[in-house]
Amino acid sequence: MASTQKRTFSLSTAQSKYIDKLVKSGGYASGSEVVRAGLRALKERDAAMEQWLREEVVPVLDELDADPTQVITEGQLAETLLGKRNKHKRKAAKSKRKAAKR
Repeated sequence: MASTQKRTFSLSTAQSKYIDKLVKSGGYASGSEVVRAGLRALKERDAAMEQWLREEVVPVLDELDADPTQVITEGQLAETLLGKRNKHKRKAAKSKRKAAKR
């Protein structure tokens, strides 16, 4: 490690115990190692989120901006979902009736 800088943080009892447990298990040499590993994981997650936004979300938003007719309203979505739920309920009830007749 090139250089280090001391910092002081407050943790909950549960977080502190978790760090101690990880160190005691031998997976990490110190609490600092645990925190560094957590920060690396957080950095990787943030990078993945940035990539997802850039590669998947932005193109969809650009497409919707170019043709707003593709957007459905909240009411249309609710109507579609309710229709699907009701269809599923009817199908389940029909299956139950068939099973009861057997």
